[in-house]
Amino acid sequence: MDQAKRLLCTHDLWNPFNTTFVQTCGMLLVSQIFHVILKPFGQPGPVAQILAGLVLGPSLLCKIDRIRQIFIQPAFEDYSFLLLFVFRILFMFTIGLEADLPYICRNFQRIGVIAAWNVAVCAAFGAAASFFVINVLKVTAHRLAFANVIMIIVASVASPVVVRLVAELKFDTAEPGRLAISAALFMELFCITWYSTYLAFSSGKMFGFALVCIVGTGIVAYANRYLANWCNKRRRHMKFVPSTEMSGILLLVILLSFMIEKLGFNSMISCFLVGVAFPKEGKTTRTLLHRLTYAVNNFILPIYFGFNGFRFDVNYLINVRNCIVVALLILLSMGGKIIGTLCACHYLNIPRNEAVVLAFILNLKGHGELLVIEAFSRSDGQTWWDDNTHKLVIIIVVINTLIAGPVVSFILKRDRKYFAHKLTFLEFLDPENELRFLACVYESRHITSKLGLIATMTGSQRSPTVPYLVHLVELQKRHRRKKKLMYHELQDGDQFSDDDEYGGNDIIEINDAVDAFTTDSKILVHQSKAVSWFPKVYEDVCSTAEDLRVSIVFLTFHKHQRLDGKLENDKDGVRIVNQKVMRHAPCSVGIFVDRGLTGFQLPSPELVQNVAMLFFGGPDDREALACCKRIAVHPYVNLTIIRFQSEGQPKNQQVHDRNGEEEEQHISISSHEVDMAIDNVFMEDFCNRYVTSGKVKYMEKKTESGEETVEILKEIGEMYSLFIVGKGGRGNSPMTTGMSDWEECPELGAVGDILASAELNLGASILVIQQHRNATEGHEDNEHPVLDDDD
Repeated sequence: MDQAKRLLCTHDLWNPFNTTFVQTCGMLLVSQIFHVILKPFGQPGPVAQILAGLVLGPSLLCKIDRIRQIFIQPAFEDYSFLLLFVFRILFMFTIGLEADLPYICRNFQRIGVIAAWNVAVCAAFGAAASFFVINVLKVTAHRLAFANVIMIIVASVASPVVVRLVAELKFDTAEPGRLAISAALFMELFCITWYSTYLAFSSGKMFGFALVCIVGTGIVAYANRYLANWCNKRRRHMKFVPSTEMSGILLLVILLSFMIEKLGFNSMISCFLVGVAFPKEGKTTRTLLHRLTYAVNNFILPIYFGFNGFRFDVNYLINVRNCIVVALLILLSMGGKIIGTLCACHYLNIPRNEAVVLAFILNLKGHGELLVIEAFSRSDGQTWWDDNTHKLVIIIVVINTLIAGPVVSFILKRDRKYFAHKLTFLEFLDPENELRFLACVYESRHITSKLGLIATMTGSQRSPTVPYLVHLVELQKRHRRKKKLMYHELQDGDQFSDDDEYGGNDIIEINDAVDAFTTDSKILVHQSKAVSWFPKVYEDVCSTAEDLRVSIVFLTFHKHQRLDGKLENDKDGVRIVNQKVMRHAPCSVGIFVDRGLTGFQLPSPELVQNVAMLFFGGPDDREALACCKRIAVHPYVNLTIIRFQSEGQPKNQQVHDRNGEEEEQHISISSHEVDMAIDNVFMEDFCNRYVTSGKVKYMEKKTESGEETVEILKEIGEMYSLFIVGKGGRGNSPMTTGMSDWEECPELGAVGDILASAELNLGASILVIQQHRNATEGHEDNEHPVLDDDD
C-alpha cells in the first residue's frame, strides 16, 4: 500500500483531506441534483453520480484554475485511492452478505453458461484487438501482460454497479435481474481470479504470497463466524448489536484486505467470500446489513461512481489515436457481451427480449478494470505503461456505463408489461418452481402462527420458497405531528427519530422469534418493516408485494382469540386494511385466522399438524388447492382434501332452429360449467400427484344446501388444527345457499365466515385464500364495499 505510506509521511495532511471532503460533499450534492432531473426519464442513480464527477472533474469545472487548485492537491490521488479502497472493501463484503446462495445453487448451470459465453467471446475479441492496441499505443514492455489487461477490460463487468442499477430499477427480484446479478458476480470474480492466477505463477515468491492470502481469508472467515455467534448469544433481547462489536468485525476484514493488497494481490474476492461465509441469521447480520446497506447505497457507491467520473478527462479524447482505441474497445465490449449473451440465452431457451437486457446490464463497468491495470503496473515496483493508458481505461469504463445504463432503463420502461410480474397466483405455478410469498404481522403474538405457516409452505427442498415477513407498525398521531415539527419547535429532550424507534418491544420479540426459527429450521426469512398510518398501510403492503414480486400475501385477521376461546376485535383499522389489500393487491391474498394454542402450530416431530382443505369449486378454491401442493410435501403435516359435491348437475341448454327445417342443436356452456370442468381437471391432476402416492388423504361429502354443509363442518370441526378454503368465486352454488344470510365478515367468504363464527365455536385456525383478479375483471367483492374509518 504505497499510497498509505505516502499519506503517513506527508507534511501536510489537512489540505488534501479537506480537499477530499469538499469533493465528496460536492459530488453528493451535484449527483442528487442530476438524479432529480434524470429520474423522470428513467435514468438510474449511477449515471447521475458519474455525471456529477464529470462536471466537477477536469473535463468541466476543474478547467478553471481557482477550482482546480482547490479540488486537485498534490496528495489527492493518494487520499482518493485510500478512500476508494476502504469503500471497495465495504461494498464487496456487503454484496457477499446479500448474495442469494440458494438461487445461485439452483441455477448454477444457467449462470455458468451465461458467464462462460460472455467471458469466452469477449476474451477472444480482446485478444484479437490487443495486437492493434499495443501498436497504436506503442507499448514496448510486458506486451503479454498488457494483452491480458485488454482481454480483462473487454470481458469484465462491475457487480456493484449491476447490483445498484438493477435495484434502482426494481428489477432485482425479476428472473432476468437475478440472473444478471449472479452472472456479473461470476464474471467479475473470474476476471479477478484470472489476473491473480497470472500474478501467482509469475514467480515462486508470488505463489507463496497467494497461499498466504488464501489461508488468511479462511482464518478471517472462521473468526467472523465465531464472533457473529458470540455476539448473537451475548446480546439477547436486542434488535441490533452495538457499533463497537460491528466495527471489530469490519476491522478484521479491512486488515485482511490491507495484507492482501500489500502482498500484491487484489482483495475483492476475499472480501466477497468472507461476506458469503458470514452467518445469515441473527442480530449481527441484521446490524451489518442495516448499517452497511444504508451507507453503501447513499454514500459509498455514489462517491465511488462520482470519483470515477471525476477522473474522466475529455482532453485525452482530442487525440485521434486515443479516440480509435476507446471506440474500438467499447464496441468490442458491447459486441462481445451481446453475442455471448444471445448465444447463451439461445442455448438456455431464454427469450430474446430478456437476452438483450442481460447483455447491456453485463456491459456495466466500474472498478475491476482499474484495479487490474494498477495491480499489473505495480506488481514488480515499476510502471509498465504511461499515465495516458490509465486515463484511457477510465474513459472506457465511464462511457460504457453511461451508454449501458440508459439503454437498460429505456428497454425496461418500453417493455414494462413484458417484464412485469406475471406469477401473481399459484394455480399454474409448478410446485417445483420457486414460490415467493409475503406474511404480514402487526404484533408479536402474530409471529408464532406466521412462522408456522412459513415452515409449512417451505415443506421440501424440491419446492424452493423465498419467504418475506413485514412488520406493519401504526404511525400514531403524536408521531405524525412530531415529523411535521421544525427542529426549534421540538420540546426539550425530544429529537427526530427514524422508523427504528417505532414498534416498541414487538420489534425485539419478533426478531428474537425469527432468529430462533431460522437457527432451528435453516429457513432464511427476509424481514422488513413498514411504518404508516392505517389508511395508507394497504398501499405499503401492495407496493411491497409488487416490488418483491410475490405470488401471495398472507394477512392477519382483525380478531384474536381470548382465553375463553371467543374472538375479540384487534387494532382499529386492521379489517379495513385487509379489505383494501384484497381489493388492490397485485397477487393472491390469504387471511389467516389464528386460534392460538388450540389452532395451528409450528409443525414438528412432536407436534404433527392435521390440516384440511375444503374444496367447493371455483378459482379461489383452486388457488387454495394449489397452495396445498406446497403443504402436502411437509413431513410433519397430515393433509386431507375434502371435496363437497352436489347431487344435482346443471343440464346443457338446447337451442333449436325456429323454422324446424334444419334442426340444429347448439350447446351453450355457462361459465359455471366451465369452472366445474376446470375444477375436475385440476383436482384430478392433484390426486394423481399426491393422493395416489399416499401423501394426501382424499374424501368426498355430498350436500344439497347450506344447512347440510354447516352440519358437515360441525362434524369435522374438531378433527383438524387448520382449515384452508377459498374465499368465494363459486357462483350460486346450492352447497352454500343461505350461508351468507348471517355473514359477518364478507372478506372471509361464506364458508370462511361460518368457520370463524361463534356458532361453530371451532378451535382450529382458518386460512381463507382469494385468487388474484385483474382490475378489469368484475368479481363478487364489489358487492361488499370497503368500510370507511367511521364505520
